[in-house]
Amino acid sequence: MSTPGVRAWRAGLRALLVGWLFGVLAPAHAHSTSEAYLSLGAGSGGAAVTGRLDIALRDLDEVLALDRDGNGEITWGELRQSREALAAYVTARILVAAEGRACVPSVGELQVVAHGSGTYAVLPLAYVCAAQVRELSLDYRLFGDTNPMHRGLLKLESGTATRSAVLDPGAAAPQRFVLADPGVWTTFVTYLGQGVWHIWIGIDHILFLVALLLPTVLWREGGRWVAARTFGAVFWDVLKVVTGFTLAHSITLTLATLGWVTLPARPVESVIAASVALAAANNLWPVIGGRRWVVAFLFGLVHGFGFAGALAELGLPQGALAWSLLGFNVGVELGQLAIVLLFLPVAFALRDTRFYRRAVLIGGSAVIVVVALLWFAERALGVEGLLG
Repeated sequence: MSTPGVRAWRAGLRALLVGWLFGVLAPAHAHSTSEAYLSLGAGSGGAAVTGRLDIALRDLDEVLALDRDGNGEITWGELRQSREALAAYVTARILVAAEGRACVPSVGELQVVAHGSGTYAVLPLAYVCAAQVRELSLDYRLFGDTNPMHRGLLKLESGTATRSAVLDPGAAAPQRFVLADPGVWTTFVTYLGQGVWHIWIGIDHILFLVALLLPTVLWREGGRWVAARTFGAVFWDVLKVVTGFTLAHSITLTLATLGWVTLPARPVESVIAASVALAAANNLWPVIGGRRWVVAFLFGLVHGFGFAGALAELGLPQGALAWSLLGFNVGVELGQLAIVLLFLPVAFALRDTRFYRRAVLIGGSAVIVVVALLWFAERALGVEGLLG
């Protein structure tokens, strides 16, 4: 019989695990993660900054009501009608300064382009500065008051140097960039941070890993789930799953980044969504058994192409290609390791409870299946907004 202290301890662990799972699942159906892609270039010795902004139509619709007839589709005509409002919104929320003095923005002709996550408006940008641009200050505030999950992905080019950064619209102060070669170590650390960030905003990658981790603290005996006997056995199972996933996506990430293998974005993103649904469905109707590491490896190959697409949006400095690729890969692994360290101890402590078997494994897997199937419909069929 459990004592009151043990019951309270387990109640606390249950609350912790539920909170963690909610934190993972919430972005999929509340405020979704969103990214805008900002590319800027400053010529050597010049007083101008040029570039372009790719910004998702679904994000713009939240703040500018692009869908004027309310039929759920944004047409080219509706987008063009909002061109002036869009330009005003962007120039008021992306501020560039050089040597402490504000640069004057202008916006070019509106275009549209498809990224893996949907349709984006493309705005050519130009900033005329009063001084030579040697140090650039960038104040990024897009969607800062409407979507706390939004981030801007910056690619900044100056001469032969290319760098990237994640822009947080909630940052307390503008970010500053010295337009000089950042060096190998700075490049490595920068892309390491990008890798961590991309695994944490890649909700589909996280849910795939979570779906594979959920049953690692249990065994199948007599057609039912029972608690694993030792932590060592659980650790070995988790190690095989994570290693399989890591090896696989590292291979395809490298091949795609080097340009040796390329795949179109929509099929890749669709298969990633399907992999999440299948991994979670296997927890409801077990077929794979103890060979989940094989699933992790096979589908991890496809997830690597997804990571490569995100990395391609950032751009890679040709002078430090190997270091930036290595840094990004290490960052992804550190992000995965954080997920495992947060999940595994709590799951192991609760493994022999009905709560874990019913609510976490079965209930959590069922929710993941539904979310992943909606992702698949959005990506494979081009239907947007099913998850809000």
